[in-house]
Amino acid sequence: MTTSTPEASQPPAPPRPPRSGGKGALLVATGILASRLMGLVRERVFAHYLGNAEAAAVFKAALRIPNFLQNLFGEGVLSGSFIPVYAQLLGRGDTKEADRVAGAVFGLLSLASTVLVAAGMLFTPFFVDAIAPGFEGHARELAITVVRILFPGTGLLVLSAWCLGILNSHRRFLLSYLAPVVWNIVIILTLVAVGGRYGEERLVELLAYGVVLGSFLQFAVQVPTVLKLLGSFRPTLSLVGEPVRQVLRNFGPVVLGRGVVQFSAWVDTAFASLISNRALSSLVYAQTIYLIPVSLFGMAVSAAELPEMARATGESQDVAAKLRERIGNGSRRIAFWVVPSAAAFLFLGDMVAAALLQTGRFDAADSRYLWYLLMGAAVGLVASTVGRLYASAFYALKDPKTPLRFAVVRVAAGTLGAWLLGLRLPGWLGLPEHLGAVGLTLASGLVAWLEAGLLKRKLMKQVGPVGMPAGLLPRLWGAAAAAGLVALAVRWGLVSLLGAMPGVAAEWGGEVLAPPRLHPVLGFLAVAIPFGAVYFGLAAALGIPEAGAVFKKVGRKLRLVR
Repeated sequence: MTTSTPEASQPPAPPRPPRSGGKGALLVATGILASRLMGLVRERVFAHYLGNAEAAAVFKAALRIPNFLQNLFGEGVLSGSFIPVYAQLLGRGDTKEADRVAGAVFGLLSLASTVLVAAGMLFTPFFVDAIAPGFEGHARELAITVVRILFPGTGLLVLSAWCLGILNSHRRFLLSYLAPVVWNIVIILTLVAVGGRYGEERLVELLAYGVVLGSFLQFAVQVPTVLKLLGSFRPTLSLVGEPVRQVLRNFGPVVLGRGVVQFSAWVDTAFASLISNRALSSLVYAQTIYLIPVSLFGMAVSAAELPEMARATGESQDVAAKLRERIGNGSRRIAFWVVPSAAAFLFLGDMVAAALLQTGRFDAADSRYLWYLLMGAAVGLVASTVGRLYASAFYALKDPKTPLRFAVVRVAAGTLGAWLLGLRLPGWLGLPEHLGAVGLTLASGLVAWLEAGLLKRKLMKQVGPVGMPAGLLPRLWGAAAAAGLVALAVRWGLVSLLGAMPGVAAEWGGEVLAPPRLHPVLGFLAVAIPFGAVYFGLAAALGIPEAGAVFKKVGRKLRLVR
């Protein structure tokens, strides 16, 4: 099929001048924010109807299995293999060759995902036993049923990632990251429509069908814009042409790298299933929460910078200088926003969990348990986000093998750490077994620093000094720690004040003040606002430019309102 647009008959447009990554990152962050907020609504509705019940653990684990395919061939892989080649062709003004590469990648990706979806549905019992060995009997049978329903939707999400690659390369960042909002909305509507009307087992089956429908719509909403951007779109299975072969050469190492990372996720899920159903479902809830800052800041900056770094041309020293500048600016922006996020998880994690998820079958005890997992995850939050930017730099240099090698090191160390901290350490220390889930998130956080350090050291050998200015992280952590202590003081003040009122009981923890009950969202806002004010104020006082820019923007907005 060939789709033509009026632009196809016009001569190729000249290359666009270099852009700042800030605007692109803002658009990506806007789309991701909308998607993540809707994802939190989805998780809250899911928690309301299913909480940490066995069916919830089964669905969470089942969703991981087809997601392996999505992550193996989805956004991360295309960002490392397809976007650098495609964006470089666009930067040179060779739109005809760019369109041909886009069609070839679509055809090859469709074929690969179709074969793997079929194989996945055929060998579902094997996958269930591998990723959730703790499931037995009826739980295992339910997981097999749900996975087989979910697999076709995963193939559609892979094609959705192809759309994202096209849109990002054309600097159309917003739509590609807003599209998952549709996926989340369909799941929410499914839960609201059938939740409470059916038993837990039937509910998760119907929810799986909703996931497939949402996957189709996420792909469909991007297609019209993608076809307009492509002057001539013809899906093929052709390997002719050096750019296509370059994509395939990059594809192999990036797929292996993503596969290694997915192995790490499989290890965490398998270990959590051996601990308890509560540990498994809570681990997924925790990942949903701590991936918010990773996505908003790490993914947003990396996604916006990758096409720009790939467009860098000139002598090797000029390319290296451009990469150093973009990596430096990007890592500063990432750290400025991620450090307070990590501090919030450490100081106020139960209130974060309560505000986002505490409803229905998800109670205060679940919020407190989730806090422990968020503490472990907070350790590696900065490293995980900055590491994405470093990996993007290697992809822009068309060197996907280096991130692969370091991903192998990370996963090997992480697997050993998860086994020691998650499955063995609680018993050695005489702690409850369910606290082993904290060891899983802590191990992931520690090895994230290892991987980021290895990537940075290798990158410095290729392009020169990169990363954040010396002393930036201590200043940011100092401001964030002070903000956390102020937030704790405000929290204690609220507890003391309301606890002293006649007829009002107060309690420390995610159970937040009752009766009359202060809603978890209001309790969180009461401490989050002073936390943010202190952090931004101290950061500005310490001379951090990003904080000053925030105050300037707020000042302009206030003047406009007046």
